[in-house]
Amino acid sequence: MRFRVWPADRPRSVDPRWADAALALGVTAAAAVAGRQYTPPGRPPFDTTAYLLTACVALPLAARRSAPVFALVASSLGYACYLAAGYQPSLNFWAPAAALYGVAARRPPRTAAACAALCGAVVLWSGLAAPEIGLTTTVVQALGVPAVVWFFGNGARVLDERNGQLASLTARLRREQEWRERQAVAEEQRRIARELHDVVAHHMAVINVQAGMAGYVFPTAPEQARAALGTISDTSQEALRELRRILTLLRSAADIEDGEAGRVPYAPIPGLAGLADVAERVRAAGVAVDLRTDGTPRPLPPGVELCAYRVVQEALTNVIKHARHAAVTVLVSHRPHALLVTITDDGAEGADDRPEPANVASGPGHGLIGMRERAKLYGGTVEAGPRTEGGFRVCLTLPIAAGSAAGPRRNGPRRNGPPA
Repeated sequence: MRFRVWPADRPRSVDPRWADAALALGVTAAAAVAGRQYTPPGRPPFDTTAYLLTACVALPLAARRSAPVFALVASSLGYACYLAAGYQPSLNFWAPAAALYGVAARRPPRTAAACAALCGAVVLWSGLAAPEIGLTTTVVQALGVPAVVWFFGNGARVLDERNGQLASLTARLRREQEWRERQAVAEEQRRIARELHDVVAHHMAVINVQAGMAGYVFPTAPEQARAALGTISDTSQEALRELRRILTLLRSAADIEDGEAGRVPYAPIPGLAGLADVAERVRAAGVAVDLRTDGTPRPLPPGVELCAYRVVQEALTNVIKHARHAAVTVLVSHRPHALLVTITDDGAEGADDRPEPANVASGPGHGLIGMRERAKLYGGTVEAGPRTEGGFRVCLTLPIAAGSAAGPRRNGPRRNGPPA
């Protein structure tokens, strides 16, 4: 036996317009049947006019949601005509009260108060039209019925307004969450772009210089050309390893075959220990690099070491592009609460016969912007600019808390840490 499952978002309630129409027809039919079955002594029989007046009292309830004020006024006027004709007053007593609930639930309190006064007036008239009820009961009824109906209707209005505010707040929170997710994605894209820029720009600059050198000295110094080709091979292999590591971090678990997730090799994140290799590659490109260390080295968070590594790498790449004949000094200072990295070149203009890199663009680029973004990510700063005595200087300052191994400061959600 099969059961049909209804979708969760399928509307299950009846259309309010149909519900109001059914209410109006039901009240009309109930009053007509009751009036036909029972006529108090001294009252005219429930004839055709009584049927018509009863319809005028109850049928406006069909518009109690779309036009609540009109429904109340029409029902009250119909009830007043019904009372003026002398028919039994208790038959159509509750139709104006039901219309008043619609006004109180959908209109401001001032409008609801005026409509409550109108409803109280016709209720008072209905009590006066039945002397057997008594004046006290009539007055209490004329005051209490509209007050109670207004109380519940106004409560429904306040609840509906709060629900609307809650829905608006939920929609706004959803939009903010989507915006934050987009911001996190954009931040992740910027971080990946920085990594790719640093990897490609540095290694390609070294390869370009070595390729130009090899082509220039090949006829006269084949051994030097062969050494340049070896440097190109080593540099390209390291670039491929770094690119492979970045792509490995970007692969989602769904793209990895079953059982392969635990066997995917993750190369270590570059750090301060790799600066010697960077300096050696830059020396092979013809730039004199002096790497120094000041202070007592200590374990640092991987992200901080990666930041320092990339800044040095980018600064040396800029030297290769713009000041290839300058001598560079890289000073790594380990302070008690900070890591200072200074890259300084003397700005010397060489006059040797080394060929200039033919394909390295000298445009504005995004190197300095990337440096500052990296440093800001870890709460640090980058100062870069020309020196008064000549040359260029880049100074990176990264705060280090005692015993801290925290990662970068971020406003959005982290996934697998910063790609390296």
